[in-house]
Amino acid sequence: MGVFDTETGHEQVVFCQDKASGLRAIIAIYSTALGPALGGTRFYPYHTEEAALRDVLELSRAMAYKNAVAGLDLGGGKAVIWGDPATDKSEALLRAYGRFVGSLGGRYYTACDVGTYVPDMDVVARETRYVTGRSEQHGGAGDSSVLTALGVFAGMRAAAQHVWGTPSLAGRRVGIVGLGKVGRHLAGHLLADGATVLATDVSAEAVSWAARRYPQIELVPDELALAAAPIDVYSPCALGGALRDETVPLLQARIVAGGANNQLAHPGIEKLLAERGVLYAPDYVVNAGGVIQVADEINGFSFERAKLRAGQIFETTQRVLALAEAEGVPPAVAADRLAERRMADIGRLRGILL
Repeated sequence: MGVFDTETGHEQVVFCQDKASGLRAIIAIYSTALGPALGGTRFYPYHTEEAALRDVLELSRAMAYKNAVAGLDLGGGKAVIWGDPATDKSEALLRAYGRFVGSLGGRYYTACDVGTYVPDMDVVARETRYVTGRSEQHGGAGDSSVLTALGVFAGMRAAAQHVWGTPSLAGRRVGIVGLGKVGRHLAGHLLADGATVLATDVSAEAVSWAARRYPQIELVPDELALAAAPIDVYSPCALGGALRDETVPLLQARIVAGGANNQLAHPGIEKLLAERGVLYAPDYVVNAGGVIQVADEINGFSFERAKLRAGQIFETTQRVLALAEAEGVPPAVAADRLAERRMADIGRLRGILL
């Protein structure tokens, strides 16, 4: 897979290597039309370098669209570190990575993602100031999954309003795939709202946690069993590609709204969902709470300010769903159109020199 052979239109892709620490990373900047690119760092044991490259290209593009629809003056980027965070992560590796982030001179701000956590960002920040998602002790926003989950809940409520005429999830059955950082918080919001929650996770630790913390959650063996279960809302909160040819035909839910990135496994899945009468709340619209939180950190963090902005995901989701209905297109297409219009309209203003 050649970078120049792709048609994604990325501005910059940087391959980073430090053999002494074992660092192998790729930083992808999709767009800086609205401002510096912002997106997290994923630490994951990809099977091949090609798989790592494909993931970072897709994720960085999604971040550009996410930031645009969220109303942020930030572009989109992402980074992946190729390795097993359980065995390969070290202070030297993270600091080497920080040096590479710093070498971009502020074109890219990083944050947490799968396999990286707040303490990791504190280490990266010892080498560069272009880091968000730092601990509160270091002036940061802390765990961004808090507002990610809040935003997903807000987007889910907007979808419920669209389908059932009420934003409440009380009495609805919601299936969560993934009880990680976001899924755990989301489960709490749903239970507090009166929903019945079903869930699954490949991690035995996560399943054990759910059984202890929320014994009322109905645990399901795997994602296929959950997709086929009699539920009202299907919420992918693990890795991408959750909505694929194997899972969509099984869905009993009327709504899909979750925290995972890049939920559509390939183009055309959004049409298949629409044909089956399933309302898809676009992933990067409803899961933008985390990026809203870490973006607020750039100019001095206020949790209350970020929380208020994350709550606006309800209105943003409503706007996307209304546009989709008015233009006769799937919500995923409507969301892309909104993002592209804002990147074009506001990005054009950079041609007016100050």
